[in-house]
Amino acid sequence: MTRQDLTRTQMELNTMKANFGDVVPRRDFEMQEKTNKDLQEQLDSLRDDYEEVCKEHEILLQLHMTTLKERDQFHSELQEIQRTSTPRPDWSKCEDVVAGGPDRWQMLAEGKNSDQLVDVLLEEIGEGLLREKDFFPGLGYGEAIPSFLRFDGIVENKKPTKKDVVNLLKDAWKQRLVEEQKEKFPDFFFNFLEHRFGPGEAMAWAYTIFENIKLFRSNEVMSQFYAVLMGKRSENVYIKQKETVAQLLKEMTNADSQNEGLITMEHLSTVLKSTFPFKKEEKIQELMEAGGWHPNSSNADLLNYRSLFTEDEEGQSTPFVQKLWEQYVDEKDEYLQELKQELGMELHNEVTLPQIREALISIDPSLEKQTLNSYLIQAFQLPMKELPEEGEEKEESIVVQLKIALQRLQMIDIRRMGSREPEPAS
Repeated sequence: MTRQDLTRTQMELNTMKANFGDVVPRRDFEMQEKTNKDLQEQLDSLRDDYEEVCKEHEILLQLHMTTLKERDQFHSELQEIQRTSTPRPDWSKCEDVVAGGPDRWQMLAEGKNSDQLVDVLLEEIGEGLLREKDFFPGLGYGEAIPSFLRFDGIVENKKPTKKDVVNLLKDAWKQRLVEEQKEKFPDFFFNFLEHRFGPGEAMAWAYTIFENIKLFRSNEVMSQFYAVLMGKRSENVYIKQKETVAQLLKEMTNADSQNEGLITMEHLSTVLKSTFPFKKEEKIQELMEAGGWHPNSSNADLLNYRSLFTEDEEGQSTPFVQKLWEQYVDEKDEYLQELKQELGMELHNEVTLPQIREALISIDPSLEKQTLNSYLIQAFQLPMKELPEEGEEKEESIVVQLKIALQRLQMIDIRRMGSREPEPAS
């Protein structure tokens, strides 16, 4: 019996060896399984990193190719510039040519770049040539000739000083603002000259003033009057700017409780922010600096605010008022650029009246209906009574090229009336 048990046990042992000879202990298996899982995760992570690096490598290759193209383009432009460009001019040579000598030239050239200095020099040359002329040839009666210049023959050059011209233009603006019955600006201008100098001298003064304001583009009063007179800008732009300056002066005067002509820098900042609620902080800072603020200033420093609104004898305003105008022009350009982006069109595409209406409401939700309609009337050159109401069928038939619409809007006083609603969060 024992031998039988031994034989059976031996057979079972052999079977167990045969079946389980390659089996490892569970503990070793679990340790190996855990190690394998960790290695698999590391492999997946490295594979993802590798794919990301491959994508970045592709992007870098594209950037590299773009950079190479730009480098070649810039190199070609550099060679072209080196071949064709002239040396930077020595502007000090103008000191001996300009009337008034070095002192006057330094005053004229202060703070101006080369392009502006060319304008100054052209004005100086042109002023000399203008003074040498005793007569102007009449331009005739063609339709392209402005109504106040339509004349055959020769007219006398009255040879006024710049100060005389500026004062005359200021008087014309004063009369224009008190007019009840508004006539076209060129007609008003000629009627003003007739009333001022008599019918016999009006044409001579019209040519004389026109030649002066056409020449002296750097003079604010002359350049703005010229733009309005030639229909390049609406007179409302000038009027609104003057109203803004007057409003600022009024607010600063109200802040001057002692009526001493002085306010603190803190008051100046408060007045600017309340008058221009939609200006960015950096724009307010620019105005503060133009008004006399500097990094070492404190909020309690006093400022003679009335000096910010003075003009010299030739009508040139202070840096503060000039900065106001520069910001207005920049903000108008930004507003129209935002309108173009909202429309999503090229300049040569045609745009319908509803499209511009919707785009204006989208970028400026606070726009009042009356103001919105005035913008549409200007963009499409429609009489007020012909402007269709929103939803009318004939709206879609009113179209204009986008470039022309933007140019027309550029002429008028167009500005933001409220902040744009933020984009909804995704």
